[in-house]
Amino acid sequence: MVKVNGAALDADGMTVSALLAQEQYDEKRVVVECNLEIVPKAQYAETILHDGDTIEIVSFVGGG
Repeated sequence: MVKVNGAALDADGMTVSALLAQEQYDEKRVVVECNLEIVPKAQYAETILHDGDTIEIVSFVGGG
């Protein structure tokens, strides 16, 4: 199990990109932190999640 924004998800073995797609996040509008380290967007497709990882996904919201 991987903890994503405080909720446990079965995402062991998934990439960050796959997780974002599954959870319907737009990769262009989020920042992902894995185990207290920011994951560069260029590495989303190659960063594999492991059992026990803690993920925080922060979305950007525009307004005016």
